Amino acid sequence: MEKDWVRVFTSNQAFRSELVKGMLIENGVSAVLLSRQSSAFQQMLPGMEEVYVHVSQKDAAENLIREAGEENIENNL
Repeated sequence: MEKDWVRVFTSNQAFRSELVKGMLIENGVSAVLLSRQSSAFQQMLPGMEEVYVHVSQKDAAENLIREAGEENIENNL
């Protein structure tokens, strides 16, 4: 991950991370999704999906996530 990007959301359910990423982008926050799933265990174990935003948009992203009812912000992992 490039410098100045911070993790704001993590889930072991890929669709939740995709929804959060899409919601952030729709609200003008640049967001990227990083999958931490090992291909060797893809069928047996879920991986972690992480949403990252630029540090300058961290507060806005966390507020949007909270308002949307997604409570798995970085501090609650």
